[in-house]
Amino acid sequence: MFYTVAMAIKDALLADYDHEMGTTRKLLERLPDDRLSWKPHAKSMSLGGLATHLSTIPHWAGTILNEPFFDLAGAPPNQPERTSRAELLAAFDETRTRTRTWMDKSDAEYLSNWTLKRGGQVMFSVPRVSAFRSFVLHHIIHHRGQLSVYLRLNDIPVPAIYGPSADEGS
Repeated sequence: MFYTVAMAIKDALLADYDHEMGTTRKLLERLPDDRLSWKPHAKSMSLGGLATHLSTIPHWAGTILNEPFFDLAGAPPNQPERTSRAELLAAFDETRTRTRTWMDKSDAEYLSNWTLKRGGQVMFSVPRVSAFRSFVLHHIIHHRGQLSVYLRLNDIPVPAIYGPSADEGS
């Protein structure tokens, strides 16, 4: 996507966010309820576990956009795997919608620093816009790529993402 210099950070992020969330939902819609426990390898997440993680990644935005820092030492445990496509889609839609409301920030707020800590020790500090892109958008893109491979390995048609897929011409 191309942006003009005058475009606010929020407007650019919202355009990216809406596009990536729409594409992610298309993949989640393909999940087969009867294959959610499938794993490509013993060290891999299950299909349902990966989809559960993917459906909750936007929740990171709450901490990034509304808190000055996050300490990994206080991270909550991983969410239990969702057990149906309907449950995964409902969780994703709820998280996606809530996250979009958190994105109503000024450029100054997006440019203010956010810090990641571990046990009180600063790991790094970056502008919120950078943390949002890394921990939310890029993280989603990464795991969505994994999910598309999981779908392919289960002979489930992969939707077009940034262009045609082998299964869909557009």
